[in-house]
Amino acid sequence: MVDIEPGSGNAATSGGSEGKGVRGRTTIADGVVATIAGIAIRETDGVHSVGKGASKALGAVTGRVSGSSSSGRTVKVEVGEKETAIDVDVEVEYGVPIHELADRIRTHVIDAVETMTGLKVVEININVFDVHIPDDGDDEDEDGSDGGGSRGGGSRVR
Repeated sequence: MVDIEPGSGNAATSGGSEGKGVRGRTTIADGVVATIAGIAIRETDGVHSVGKGASKALGAVTGRVSGSSSSGRTVKVEVGEKETAIDVDVEVEYGVPIHELADRIRTHVIDAVETMTGLKVVEININVFDVHIPDDGDDEDEDGSDGGGSRGGGSRVR
């Protein structure tokens, strides 16, 4: 969690409040940063799912991306006074160039987090844990999830 002091120079206090006499302090919880990052990641074309195991299943059921520095979460963040670092596990769609996807994820997350919180994103660590290979019988829901993820926890070549 980060507390933004009036006149601290943190980008989150600039914008409309600079020079107008800030009246109070703004606190941004780790979970807020994790939620913003998770939504930006899910909105990136080529990402099949965010998180793995129980956290992935919970995210699919609740439709939310939660996270903090505690383990077992979908998106893990460390928030300092003016900066944040983000770790995420993703499953990618087969055929998507992973290095290009990672660049797009970083761009989307940095834009979203820095715009909404004023915090500087110093690093985004992306762990690609699987490749989703659609079956001929895969019936995806409207939200793009097929409920089952990939089979066997590893990539298979056909």
